[in-house]
Amino acid sequence: MAVCFSSPVKLKSIDHFTLLFNPKPKNNTNKPIFKCNTSVTTTATESQPLFTSVKTFAPATVANLGPGFDFLGCAVDGLGDYVSLRVDPSVHPGEISISEISGHSKLSKNPLWNCAGIAAIAAMKMLNIRSVGLSLSLEKGLPLGSGLGSSAASAAAAAVAVNEMFGGKLNSEELVLAGLESEAKVSGYHADNIAPAIMGGFILVRSYDPLELMRLSFPQNKELFFVLASPEFEAPTKKMRAALPAEVMMPHHVWNCSQAGALVASVLQGDLAGLGKALSSDKIVEPKRAPLIPGMEAVKKAAIKAGAFGCTISGAGPTAVAVVEDEEMGKAIGERMVEAFWKDGNLKAVAVVKRLDRVGARLVGSIPR
Repeated sequence: MAVCFSSPVKLKSIDHFTLLFNPKPKNNTNKPIFKCNTSVTTTATESQPLFTSVKTFAPATVANLGPGFDFLGCAVDGLGDYVSLRVDPSVHPGEISISEISGHSKLSKNPLWNCAGIAAIAAMKMLNIRSVGLSLSLEKGLPLGSGLGSSAASAAAAAVAVNEMFGGKLNSEELVLAGLESEAKVSGYHADNIAPAIMGGFILVRSYDPLELMRLSFPQNKELFFVLASPEFEAPTKKMRAALPAEVMMPHHVWNCSQAGALVASVLQGDLAGLGKALSSDKIVEPKRAPLIPGMEAVKKAAIKAGAFGCTISGAGPTAVAVVEDEEMGKAIGERMVEAFWKDGNLKAVAVVKRLDRVGARLVGSIPR
């Protein structure tokens, strides 16, 4: 099962360089630098189920965080998807079926065309599951095309459910690889949603070839809240990626690198003012995407004017995310953001205030065999 993909950056001149935003897979046999394997082999012996059924939850995620396009993301508590998985004698051994999907009627029940199904199959292959069949039920808590990692949440919950069912033998990095199989088919080979959905907290994708992940520990003694304002507008990831520039001027590259570095430092220090300032400072991706989301530029200005440390587009959008330290203040800022979406974008929107999720995808229920 090949999992090595490249993300090349080709320098063209001293003034600008070309970013290839659609990395394609290639063979690679190099050993991993971190914990993630560049290829995954199945276990020598088949794992046996420890439970007749399990239920898992995976949180929403905010990808990019402004200047961290495709390499920074974090998990958001209180929003996400649930997956229920059970051993099903009516399903052919070694296979999985999707029995039910609630919360969204457009999703396919074919596991080969469903992000939860693809990730579950990948995890089953890693664990060499052949003697039992599984049935999966997906409860969508996130809307599609929201910029909150909807496909990643489903994939993360499914991969973790399979792993927990069979004793938790896969580590978090292997689970990310299983989820990436789904992301690659649904929205592109990028881990800034799936990695924090599985691992929680802030995650930096240091490398895609080989896959190398770094946890960024936000101080435990500090609070961080996100104001998420979601308009009634769908921003498909493929469309939003198509809007990105093929070439970036060197000054903008240097600026974004410095802001991404400042953002990482602010996360590690628990500096919310620095985090918000860096998050708001993208000069490459946000300027191309914001005009495609009616009212987004006004929403950002409204959030910062109302007291947010910073504001940007969550993932590919259309959700706007602002950073605050106080939940009550966050609610007031959310109201201003909703008003701006309506006034300047003619879009209805809802806003919620949520904490940083430090845990990631997890088991929430089980029935032993």
